[in-house]
Amino acid sequence: MAETHAVLNAPAVSCNHCKMAIEKAVSGMAGVAHVEVDVAEKTVSVDFDAAAVSLDSIETVMADEGYEVVGRHIFGA
Repeated sequence: MAETHAVLNAPAVSCNHCKMAIEKAVSGMAGVAHVEVDVAEKTVSVDFDAAAVSLDSIETVMADEGYEVVGRHIFGA
């Protein structure tokens, strides 16, 4: 698996509930290896297999949970 790392800016992240909701939803996606939410920084770090799951679909799952992504930084694409 060629892993891609992305850091997503999600300004609506404000508490531990946000962290748990995003981590549960995104980590349940096929192709996602690791996800970690930093509440203080309002970021979501995700390691995923771009051949199995798209960053757009990860962002859609986050939006479905109520957390819009307003910026992204991609490493290893």
